[in-house]
Amino acid sequence: MVTNASAGHNGAAPGQNGKTYPITDHTFDVVVVGAGGAGLRATVGCSQAGLRTACVTKVFPTRSHTVAAQGGVAASLGNMGSDNWKWHMYDTVKGSDWLGDQDAIEYLCKNAPQAVYELEHWGVPFSRTEDGRIYQRPFGGMTTDFGKGPPAQRTCAAADRTGHAILHTLYGQALRNQTEFFIEFFAIDLIMDEDGRCVGVVCLKLDDGTIHRFRAQMVILATGGYGRAYFSATSAHTCTGDGNAMVLRAGLPLQDMEFVQFHPTGIYGAGCLITEGARGEGGYLTNGEGERFMERYAPSVKDLAPRDMVSRAMTMEVREGRGVGRNKDHIFLHLDHLDPAVLHERLPGISESARIFAGVDLTREPIPVIPTVHYNMGGIPTNYHGEVLRKKDGDPDVIVPGLMAIGEAACVSVHGANRLGSNSLIDLVVFGRAAGLKAAQVVTPGTKQADLPKGSAEMALGRLDRFRNASGATPTAEIRLQMQKVMQANCAVYRTGETLEEGSKLIHEVWGGNEDIGIADRSLIWNSDLVEALEFDNLIVQAVVTMDGANNRTESRGAHAREDYAERDDKAWMKHTLATIDPESKEVSIDYRPVHSYTMSNDMQYIEPKARVY
Repeated sequence: MVTNASAGHNGAAPGQNGKTYPITDHTFDVVVVGAGGAGLRATVGCSQAGLRTACVTKVFPTRSHTVAAQGGVAASLGNMGSDNWKWHMYDTVKGSDWLGDQDAIEYLCKNAPQAVYELEHWGVPFSRTEDGRIYQRPFGGMTTDFGKGPPAQRTCAAADRTGHAILHTLYGQALRNQTEFFIEFFAIDLIMDEDGRCVGVVCLKLDDGTIHRFRAQMVILATGGYGRAYFSATSAHTCTGDGNAMVLRAGLPLQDMEFVQFHPTGIYGAGCLITEGARGEGGYLTNGEGERFMERYAPSVKDLAPRDMVSRAMTMEVREGRGVGRNKDHIFLHLDHLDPAVLHERLPGISESARIFAGVDLTREPIPVIPTVHYNMGGIPTNYHGEVLRKKDGDPDVIVPGLMAIGEAACVSVHGANRLGSNSLIDLVVFGRAAGLKAAQVVTPGTKQADLPKGSAEMALGRLDRFRNASGATPTAEIRLQMQKVMQANCAVYRTGETLEEGSKLIHEVWGGNEDIGIADRSLIWNSDLVEALEFDNLIVQAVVTMDGANNRTESRGAHAREDYAERDDKAWMKHTLATIDPESKEVSIDYRPVHSYTMSNDMQYIEPKARVY
């Protein structure tokens, strides 16, 4: 059910003008922050386990960014040919460029079929084969027989609106299981006690400006990625990585933030996503000479190579003067050779997007495309139960009590240095489900919770008050644009030490410049000026650790492609980056944790690193 304040007393935190902020308190067994696919799947699991669960979200659940996922969800169902989860695991490890944790990858691939059948039984309207089974299409990097066979048809699709279908179905299931939703509540900061346990979260209710403090035995962060740190991204404007930034401010690390995926086919000029499913259905790329150039870069899988490889190939074609258009600065994606009936049945959304955002009739002409920021492989480090990890006393896998993270906000790490297409949606439902199962084990319904630590809301409300009363000379939009341009120019598809060193200097200057932000609206009710400033404050710390992590990693691996260190270096860099920040000194500290070079069970042996070619 959708609900408002359930219980409360007035707390107060001092503002700059001597005012106080009344606080409404809520107590739940579990609080999930975020209502995308991962958040809703965890919410359903917790509610089904009898835990009193709140789902806090800054947008209406069916407006969460999972709604934009198009191509499908990966699972080895074998409906369209021979397949099994071990082949899926091999492809995911190889796709990750051996930076993925193989125990977590085994958990993902082994549990994927069950998670998809669960979605089917709950009502996801998957496309169907003639005999009524779930339709599956090929996707980049998905193969058979441990890479030795032809491409696998493993990606379960609901036309080209799979994320939309999953999100609406999960929202219905959450309502069915009596979840309490707090909609249009903006999470400001976590509440951590003196022992390092997460005990709640402080939020701003956007429609009336009231402050709400949620106390819980378990907080699950499902706040998505931070694509809006870049100028051109397929991400919605709401993708500001709020959970990641809250974790950084709590003194906890983020992992592998240098690995940012560029999707090969964003519409040129608009950034709107054209699903990889378009190439899965037979689409192909050409350069300005009309050549199908992917045959040179990935001779066996061609246009169905992994996204990092296709993005780099497109970038090289443009760099070497073989782009298309007046400025030779983009590439063509052809679907005009396909039967219009196939386009209508399997890619209706793409047909519409191409018409609206590119002015293109798919049945007659190609779509102009360019690599565009799409996904963040890095995030909050977790194990495959969703429990957040930190490094302590030399142990890299110490569990942070009371805190979980799932979805794009988390780094499990199943995607490593590069995510395969359609592994994101299966990540959401498998690890959202895993978090619900783990919460059911460690949280006792209705247990009396300890009093919140003294001053539990002070950090959150101090930050809110500082931006609310900010009177600097720089509007948020201006400083945000500075950040986005630095990230786009200095931390892109190809990187060099020179551009990253310059980028680090520039992005730190932008970080320091947030002291000069000016807010025109001092109200608390629907204050988009204030919320955008808080979101920028979240984005800039993630931008800084991304840039500094990329500058620090002197190798090429997956989506992190350095021209001055062109080879993968397993001897020095087969390890995860851990980045923390000092908000006062504006400094980044970098540490490491080992990649899990072991599997979860004896069902699958460790997959040894080798050259990643397709």
